[in-house]
Amino acid sequence: MKKFLKILGILILVVAIIGLIYLFRPIASKKVETKAEDPVTDVVLIGGGIMSATLGTYLTELEPNWTIQMYERLDQVGEESSNGFNNAGTGHSGFMEMNYTSEKDGKMDIKKAIDVASQFEVAKQFWSYQVKQGVLGDPKTFINPVDHIAFVWGDEVKFLEKRHAAMIQSPLFQGMEITEDPAVIKQWAPLVMQGRDAKQAVAATRMDVGSDVNYGSITKQLVANLQKHQTFKLNVSTEVTGISRNDDKTWSVQFKDLKTGKSSYVKTRFVFIGAGGAAIKLLQLTGLEESKQYAGFPVGGEFLITDNPAITAQHTAKVYGKAELGAPPMSVPHIDTRYIDGKKYVLFGPFATYSNKFLKNGSQLDLFKSTNKNNVLPMTAVGLENLDLVKYLMSQVSMSDDDRLNELKKYYPEAKAEDWRLSQGGQRVQIIKKEADKPAKLQFGTEVFVSKDNSVSALLGASPGASTSPYIMLTLLEKAFPAQVAGQWNPKLHEIVQSYQQDLNADPALLNRIRLDTSATLGLNYKPRVVGATATQAPASTADKAPANDATAPAEASATQPAVKAS
Repeated sequence: MKKFLKILGILILVVAIIGLIYLFRPIASKKVETKAEDPVTDVVLIGGGIMSATLGTYLTELEPNWTIQMYERLDQVGEESSNGFNNAGTGHSGFMEMNYTSEKDGKMDIKKAIDVASQFEVAKQFWSYQVKQGVLGDPKTFINPVDHIAFVWGDEVKFLEKRHAAMIQSPLFQGMEITEDPAVIKQWAPLVMQGRDAKQAVAATRMDVGSDVNYGSITKQLVANLQKHQTFKLNVSTEVTGISRNDDKTWSVQFKDLKTGKSSYVKTRFVFIGAGGAAIKLLQLTGLEESKQYAGFPVGGEFLITDNPAITAQHTAKVYGKAELGAPPMSVPHIDTRYIDGKKYVLFGPFATYSNKFLKNGSQLDLFKSTNKNNVLPMTAVGLENLDLVKYLMSQVSMSDDDRLNELKKYYPEAKAEDWRLSQGGQRVQIIKKEADKPAKLQFGTEVFVSKDNSVSALLGASPGASTSPYIMLTLLEKAFPAQVAGQWNPKLHEIVQSYQQDLNADPALLNRIRLDTSATLGLNYKPRVVGATATQAPASTADKAPANDATAPAEASATQPAVKAS
């Protein structure tokens, strides 16, 4: 026994020493021996998703002569998190996402909902501008009108009443309807009410200016337009393997062609890391002191999905519920209409999955490779402080097919297993951040990183992400290029985003003009609701702009329906 314990002790000591050596390994890329005559690219975009595509589009419009290179490890752009089947396609506007509002001391806090709604208005303006410029094609290929509905039952009805009362005080949410009449909810979202217990107390709010968005389609169209410019070059099947600082303050981005195995590098003045979950790992390669405060916690998601016409014809809405007590924000259940490549689907979820991968097409070693002496203690501390999240993930991972079907039946009581299949969504990496003199914390939103010298930037985190990508990239421009944004770029930015540097929540008339314009261009449903608006300002026949394959969308409730309150 003593001999066994001695051997065990030696093994533990060896493993501990190996672990310490690994944690204290160099993580920054080795410096590249560059040549004075090497050409210098103005901008390198790492990752071929919607963030890089959006930033590249902004920069091409602001600085047409700047050279830009984009590197994507897959053989096409828009195939990771931006792909239509890898996300829920929600145009996040705060209309139905109850996790964006919270009740504190009897008061409803709607600040986050206002922020997200304002940011999505920027997104719609950006996309509308691109449609008018011929950069984006037919809006139906990437955005479609879909009602946004918040739905609750039982004790949560009072919460929704309070939420609605607070929300309609903001111009951004004027026109939000509320009802506790099952018959009206059945008109809005038939699947949700079919087979439901008639004695169950239910309530719902609805905004008809909601949307379903195919971010993969937007990405592909933006990049296709960029490729028309001689100053832009797309490199697919190419993996970035290093990012190092040069003596002349430029950066060398090292990459490997995955088809030929050939490695090379490009010199650049500005680097943007828009590689989804892999952004943290790539940011570590820079060796920047300010990058050492980050770690990542990967979480995946699965959805039940159907394309059965008998089901999809009855549901043209995104219906969001309320997350169960102790569940993280990204776990909010919802049953959604999706339009992907011209076809209509209904999906339900998400069901959380766990993987060490930072990308859906990543490696199980991603988490291990991103762990080092700078972030191992913050990661451990966050794990111990979030045991409820760990328990939640364990319960989700252990769910059976019957368990998932039972969750679906809470939102579609008559659901049948044979109509649905399980689809793996994208991988998300939540941020673990340790700032000086502050405890480590787990963040569920997105964060724009810009180095102190403004030469390296990255987007970290997850939701709302893609839906507010034009706003997020505008924020990045402000941080990375403050002089240009305040000076020579400012008029162009106001042309692209008409409400730029203005508060839509404080200017109902401007909000109305913006929504009328973007809804008319993008084919969304919007009726003027604010003071000073007239019916003649409404875009013609917005109802006729519903997707062609959606002939059986549920009828709207009558404006005289006494069970519905609209403000």
